Amino acid sequence: MDKIPMTAAGHAAMEQELKQLKSIERPRIIAAISEARKHGDLSENAEYHAAKEQQGLNEARVAELEDALARADVIDVSKLSGDTVTFGATVEIVDEDTDEEVTYQIVGDNEADVKQGRISISSPIARALIGKSEGDSVEVATPGGGKSYEILKVRFK
Repeated sequence: MDKIPMTAAGHAAMEQELKQLKSIERPRIIAAISEARKHGDLSENAEYHAAKEQQGLNEARVAELEDALARADVIDVSKLSGDTVTFGATVEIVDEDTDEEVTYQIVGDNEADVKQGRISISSPIARALIGKSEGDSVEVATPGGGKSYEILKVRFK
C-alpha cells in the first residue's frame, strides 16, 4: 500500500467530509429509501431507484475517503522550513512571458484545488518546482505548450 501525502488541514477536511457522509447523508438516504418503498412496486418506482443510486454514490465516496485516510502520510507543514520547494511549500512564481504572478501551495492529490491556490504534488507544475529554490527558472510542459516560470519566494506556513 502506497502512502498518500497530505497536509494536516487536508487530512482534517477529509475526516470532516467522512463524518458528514456517515452521520448525516447515510441516515438521510436510508430514510429516503424507506419512504420510497412505501409507494409500492419497486420496479417502476423512480424515487426508490434514485435513492438507491444516491446510496451507491455515498458508500463509494465513504470507501474512497476511508482508504485515503488509512494510507495518509500527514505532513505538518508548519514544522518544515528552508528555501527549497518541497511538499507543503507555498511558492510564489511569475510567468516569464506574461509577468503574471501566482501563488500555489503544493499539496496531496486529494486536497488539490487550483481555485484555492493548492496544486497537486503530481501536477506537471509541482513536479517541475520540486527541488528548486528562489530565483530558479523552471520549464513546465503544458497542454498549450511549454511555459517558463521564475520562483520568487518559497515559504512554509
